[in-house]
Amino acid sequence: MMAVERWRQYLLRGPFVIKTDHKSLCHLDDQHLSTELQKKAMTKLIGLQYKFQYKHGPDNKAADALSRIGHFFALQSVSVCQPAWVQEVLNSYHVDDQALQLLTELAVHSPNSKGFSLDSGLIRKKGKVWIGSNSALQSRIIAALHDSALGGHSGIQATYQRVKKVFAWTGLKVAVEEFVKQCGVCQQAKHDNCKYPGLLQPLPVPMSQWQDISLDFIEGLPLSDGYSIILVVVDQFTKYSHFIPLKHPFTAQSVAKEFMHNIVRLHGLPRSTVSDRDKVFTSSFW
Repeated sequence: MMAVERWRQYLLRGPFVIKTDHKSLCHLDDQHLSTELQKKAMTKLIGLQYKFQYKHGPDNKAADALSRIGHFFALQSVSVCQPAWVQEVLNSYHVDDQALQLLTELAVHSPNSKGFSLDSGLIRKKGKVWIGSNSALQSRIIAALHDSALGGHSGIQATYQRVKKVFAWTGLKVAVEEFVKQCGVCQQAKHDNCKYPGLLQPLPVPMSQWQDISLDFIEGLPLSDGYSIILVVVDQFTKYSHFIPLKHPFTAQSVAKEFMHNIVRLHGLPRSTVSDRDKVFTSSFW
């Protein structure tokens, strides 16, 4: 029916013969159209002068040549692709004393109590490929999962998680951390994603007393008459200090009240104050 639909413009010119090895199609015109396939087939044949002709299967060699290739046999062999790093790991076991000891133990009993098992010559620890103490092989594995397109020169934690999913050895996290820190591309291209603090600037030299002061709290002192905190106020010019006792908890309002009573009342309002940016001193009230 695909051929009839494809070449319909040529078949409209006159009668034609449809040769088929499906004998039931020869009685298509006499059948009751009960299925969707029959209805679709008859729809495509409407308006055409056709005639079905049955052709025995052995005589239908042209169709068999395409649909029934005689020399096609099922494949009986299966090839297995083994990554190159697997052989490197197997070779590294021969120069690793701990690996040789594990191979001897696992040949008798696998897995052991520590989670080591033997799988086609590979030592696995809880399902992950155990590398051993071969530092050169460890570096190549980290490089493959950090420097390649798969790794994308990601950070320490991301690289560690990527290596940890497949491999295991003693000191894995330290090895990944040292490798990433020494990566030349990361050192040149990566930038810190944290905000740098401002540059330290020397305080201006005060010109008179009690114009420039500094404030800080001393906490964690033994309780004395209900007081356990001291507000220290130092004059930057004379280094004269006031030690104002406070009760816990204190607020910006209570500290300001003590400051007005003990400092402003005696020395006047200062021109500038220096603090450690405690929430009391950075509050809108203060």
